[in-house]
Amino acid sequence: MKLLHLNMYNKIKYIASIIMVCTGFTVTAQVTTQSPYSQVGLGNIERLVLPQFRAMGGISTGVNKPNGYSNINMLNPATYGGINLTTVDIGVRGGFTELKKGSQTETSFNSTLSHVALGIPVTTRSAMSFGVLPYSVMGYESVNAGKVGSADVNYLYSGEGGISKAYFGYGYQIGKTFRIGANADYYFGNLKQTQAVELQNQNGATNSRDESKTSINGIGFSYGLQYDIPLGNRLSITLGYSGSSSSAIKTKNTYLTTVYQKDPSTGDELTVRVGDTLNFVDNAKTSLKLPLIHNFGFSLQKDNKWLFGADYRTGKWSELVIDQVNQALEDSYGFSAGVQVTPDITSIGSYFKRVDYRLGFQYDKSYIRMKNQDIKQTAMTFGFGFPLAPNQRAITFYKLNVAAELGRRGTLVNDLVQESYFNLHLGFTLNDKWFRRFKFE
Repeated sequence: MKLLHLNMYNKIKYIASIIMVCTGFTVTAQVTTQSPYSQVGLGNIERLVLPQFRAMGGISTGVNKPNGYSNINMLNPATYGGINLTTVDIGVRGGFTELKKGSQTETSFNSTLSHVALGIPVTTRSAMSFGVLPYSVMGYESVNAGKVGSADVNYLYSGEGGISKAYFGYGYQIGKTFRIGANADYYFGNLKQTQAVELQNQNGATNSRDESKTSINGIGFSYGLQYDIPLGNRLSITLGYSGSSSSAIKTKNTYLTTVYQKDPSTGDELTVRVGDTLNFVDNAKTSLKLPLIHNFGFSLQKDNKWLFGADYRTGKWSELVIDQVNQALEDSYGFSAGVQVTPDITSIGSYFKRVDYRLGFQYDKSYIRMKNQDIKQTAMTFGFGFPLAPNQRAITFYKLNVAAELGRRGTLVNDLVQESYFNLHLGFTLNDKWFRRFKFE
């Protein structure tokens, strides 16, 4: 019995160590995207879904167990009520982005840890889950030419950082068909943006720069419901809803305005001198009000064979307030559809018949409107769930989930920027029965 307790303690300590390392990595990570549209609002908002759902267009609101194993679906915490094995999910992602404006193109690559999450059954009808994953990312650099009087100037814009979300949730199943759950969400991170004006072809010219840094630290709440409708012959429909509250998050804002000069021979910036700082506000306390989010979804499933589902989502981003200033954003909406097929989950002779094959599509009208154009995003997704052999006692199961996204954001109309991207997501899922009672004869 002591050995059992020691093994349990080592497992919990191991998972806790991973979460702490990943949390530190998330906090210190800087530029993980290169998108001019991330300069608006809170940056590019991430969908809070793991690779196994992302490969199906991101459907998750009405999805419970797409392959018979326990999955962590933090977008709808009601699904925690269906977790019956201790579940660990850790993943990474990387992607190529091509920016196009007129005849100009630019390509970049970024990669980062994507998530770490843990689900633990509490009773036969309930479970808790906690983890860390990105909420938004910001990363951009641009230069626009212009004039001030008769002088040529460059306007330089840059930004970096992001917001991460750590969550703790609990889900409960009532009867055989109804589940309910909620998350307490902790938002944290930094958004740093810089604007500069530089005079061109003038030796000894004095340039100016405005820097702002917003540090975010606060708690919000999300919640969800799911209801199963059995149809017989292993067929069922699952209806789901999830949402997040309109929460006020504490922030600290730092503003700095400086003037500087450049070495005319090298173009390097000279060291800032005393008196070059025109304005400095340090850690001014304010708040950020997140919008109300709604997600609706359903799935039609034949157990361990196939699944089809769709999601619809809306966000009241027109109500986003930062430092008591409405950000003049648009309300967002979008939808996803996806399918998963597993040819024969019990096949012994063919490994590829036990693989999950996934395909999906997603469309979103973002909260951004520029030059009278709504900024929209579309993507085709596909992926696989590769099962790995269970242990000899068949109580531990592993799966490698791979998801790819091929998408586009923005438009070339009105001299805007069009982004084309290819993202690859890898997630490792472990199902294990940690808390077991052994009977000794």
